[in-house]
This record gives sequence, structure tokens and C-alpha cells, in this order.
Amino acid sequence: MHTEHIENVPTPPPLSGSTFCTAWTLDVPAVLVVFVLGVAYLAVARRQQTWAPGRTTAFLAGLATLIVVTCSFLGVYDTTLFWVRATQNTVLLMVTPLLLALGAPVTLLMRTAPPGLAGWLRRHGRGPLARFVTFPLSVTVVLIAPFLVLYLTPLYNVTLDSAVVGGLVRVALVLAGFLYFYSRVQLDPTPRDDSHLVSVWISFTEVVFDGALGLVLWLGPLLAPAHYDAVHRGWGPDPRTDQVIGAGVLWIGGDVAGLPFVGALFIRWSRDDEKRAKQLDRRLDEESEAGVAPPGGLWWENDPELAARFRRR
Repeated sequence: MHTEHIENVPTPPPLSGSTFCTAWTLDVPAVLVVFVLGVAYLAVARRQQTWAPGRTTAFLAGLATLIVVTCSFLGVYDTTLFWVRATQNTVLLMVTPLLLALGAPVTLLMRTAPPGLAGWLRRHGRGPLARFVTFPLSVTVVLIAPFLVLYLTPLYNVTLDSAVVGGLVRVALVLAGFLYFYSRVQLDPTPRDDSHLVSVWISFTEVVFDGALGLVLWLGPLLAPAHYDAVHRGWGPDPRTDQVIGAGVLWIGGDVAGLPFVGALFIRWSRDDEKRAKQLDRRLDEESEAGVAPPGGLWWENDPELAARFRRR
């Protein structure tokens, strides 16, 4: 029954240089979501005179990636080629959420929300549940678990056969990625103020798990062989080569996709250090003008953050 259903679905034409650009489809739910979010964001951002254009550009670019992965050749061939689906999922977990988080949508919402909603967000935004969800170990699991569950369980096969399940998995990937990048980039107000160094270690952990998953898919059994056999492509790479390419996309592509985040992270880290240094200089200048004697001891003992960490016992 399953095979007959797939055989009745027309196989797309061979993927070539021309079809990379000409193969398009209309994913109505994705287009509607992008339209609603884009219009809402622009309408609210236009009322903020000090809103940085770069944030708007990043958010709209994130929405554009949703259109690309669902309506371009990636959407046309996502049930035909393993590597296409792998590319689609990598973008949804690692690229789209990062761009959306760089748009600081939570800050925009907090500035324009009705007083009741804004108050509710402030109360629960730093509550126990929010702090647990954004705890470094929690967000590490949130970033790593989706691909492990998707590719190491029967869920992957289900996403190929059910458009509804496939759509829900796409939503879950974007939400998981957004939670991670929101809590790590920290452009928006977050429940926790963890060091940026924690994010660097999480990134290294993600690289290790990407490599492990890539090796499993490269050397392990074929995923959804009945589905891909029933498609009867007759063109392109054979199923084993297709999965090896997809494994490389998930492994190397995932790491490459994470490089912009690492860059953004170091930029934030540098700016936070500069801001903290200016605050310390301003405090010392104010104390000097007030006639307060400069504190003794080592320099790091006078820095509020470092002093709390390395206080002498």
C-alpha cells in the first residue's frame, strides 16, 4: 500500500543545472507564515525610530530562507533525494533561526506589546521554567537532539510519507534553533546572563555530535530504502551515494552554517567587554572626582564581575 502510494506520485525531472533555478513549487502554509510574520515585523519596526536597520534585514533574511527551503528546488526534491532533505533541515535548524534571532523579535515585541502582555512576558521571562529551558545544558540538548531523533528513529521515514508530519518537524527545527540562538546571542532579554564562553563550548559540542551523526549515516544502513526505491528516479546518485552526500551536508554543512554564529558571538563578546570596561572607567572617574581613594589590590579584584568569581578566601 505504501509503495503504491509513492508510485502514483510523479517523479520530478532530473535535477540539473537548469532545474536548480527553474524548479519551484508553492508551499502555501510556509508562504502564509512568512507573509504574516514579515508584515507584522515591518509594521512594528517602522514605529521604532531607533530600531537598527540591520536587525530588520536579518529577520527578513531569515524569513526568506523559509521560502527558499520550501518553495525552491529544495522543496521540489525534498522527498526524492536524501541530500536535498539534509540541506533543507540544516538550513532550518542552523541558518533560519540565527537570522531570526539577530532580528531581536522579542525586544520588538516587548516594546510594542499591550501592558498586560508585556507584564506577563516580564514575569515569566525570568521565571524558573524559562531559566531551566535556557540553561546551557538544556539548550545544548535542544540543539543536538532534533537531528539525532530525526535520523536515528523511524521519524525520518514518516516525514517523507506525511506532509503534515514533515511540516511539523520543520516547525520544530526552527523553534529549537531559535531557542538556542536566542539564548546564546542574547540580543533579546534572556532569562540567564551566561558567559559567551559557554556558547563557544556548546558550539564545540555541536561539532562533535554533527561528526558522529555524519559518520553513522555515512557508514550505517540506508534510511527509508523502501521510499527511495519506490520513487524510481532513474537519474542522479544511487541511494548509497545520495546518503553519503547527505551525511556530508549534515556534518560539514552544519559546521559551516554555524560559523556566522561564532562570528556574531565573538562580536557580541568584544562589545560586551568594551561596554564593561567603559563602565568601570566611568565608575573610577566618578570616585576620583569625589575624592575617594583608589582601591588597592590587583586589577581584577576591582572588577565587579571578576572579583565575584575570584574572591580570595
